Amino acid sequence: MAKFDQTFRKEVNIVQPYIQGDTEDMVRRKYHLNKVVKLGSNENPYGPYYHAKKAMMRSIDSLNRYPEDDFVNMEKLLADQFKLKPENVAIGSGAGNIIETISKMFLNTGDEVLIAQQSYRLYREVSKLMGAKVIEIPLTDDFQFDLDTFKAKLTSKTKLIWICNPNNPTSTLTDKTKLKQFMDDLPDDVWVVVDEAYANFADKDKLFNFVPYIGKKRVIVMRTFSKFYGLAGARLGYILADPQAIQAYNTVTEPFNTNRTVLAGAEAAIKFDQAQSDKALAKIRGDRAMLVEALGLLGCQVAPSEANFVFAKLPDDAPNATIVSQRLMEQGVIIRDGTPWGFPRYIRITIGKHDDLEYFLEKFRALIQ
Repeated sequence: MAKFDQTFRKEVNIVQPYIQGDTEDMVRRKYHLNKVVKLGSNENPYGPYYHAKKAMMRSIDSLNRYPEDDFVNMEKLLADQFKLKPENVAIGSGAGNIIETISKMFLNTGDEVLIAQQSYRLYREVSKLMGAKVIEIPLTDDFQFDLDTFKAKLTSKTKLIWICNPNNPTSTLTDKTKLKQFMDDLPDDVWVVVDEAYANFADKDKLFNFVPYIGKKRVIVMRTFSKFYGLAGARLGYILADPQAIQAYNTVTEPFNTNRTVLAGAEAAIKFDQAQSDKALAKIRGDRAMLVEALGLLGCQVAPSEANFVFAKLPDDAPNATIVSQRLMEQGVIIRDGTPWGFPRYIRITIGKHDDLEYFLEKFRALIQ
């Protein structure tokens, strides 16, 4: 990685840039392919939905105006969904923008941050950028957040804890009972940020509800329209928190930090596209079960997924994840290699459309056999 001179913020030299997955066009050109299946970025293949698309197209006529009212309407709509007040809601341009803003809100040089070692890597990088000391705690053997170790690592310098539930890249939920005990025991001066980007794909009976702790503990719940609502390219996320945290967030973030078009689409999706999104969810869950079964028959061990992707350990006699991912890409199938997260024998596969998953299984079966 390039080293930056003394005119740059010194922490820039210790931060790793985010590495995105390869795009279809990149792979198509590089390997001279006619067909490419992208199963590497956890995108929803069925979005955006009908009314969202129509609303976004209509919004173009108003793009000469700032979206003041759109912000107000969206905050009210989201507050109603969670039985909160508008002052409990703030908006951002996707989860990445929100994660960065939260780090700016809280972190000073020397503060300590706790994260899972095998989780979304942006938590680590933005915390380091603000000068915080990042303490990484490995997941348990069954891909749970090791909450006992998190508690043991708390010190007077601990400012922030990042929790991803369901976790990326492992697709797993952490046990509700353990999360409740963890929140009940949380010190009053420590903030917990819960990233629920994939919560809409999870079994609601297994998903712990952090919202009742808002106002009682220092907790921020973060969600996005990128995954479940299929608006990844439009960029919209939001947080739920107590009014003081919301006020701080809105002080730190830039004015009008997202656009009128995505706000229009998100509002229409919530109000009018529920039936279509429910059908898409049923397809994703059905294909997830199919993929888990097929991978098991091929000798893979698959983590219990509660997201729109699966995390699979390769058979012992198969090549490692880097080789498998590369060879699949050469044949037009994009997945994610688990090596950067410390899992050199694991791959992550997005639940795409059924035909795309069948195509992946055809190529994967031939490769490992």
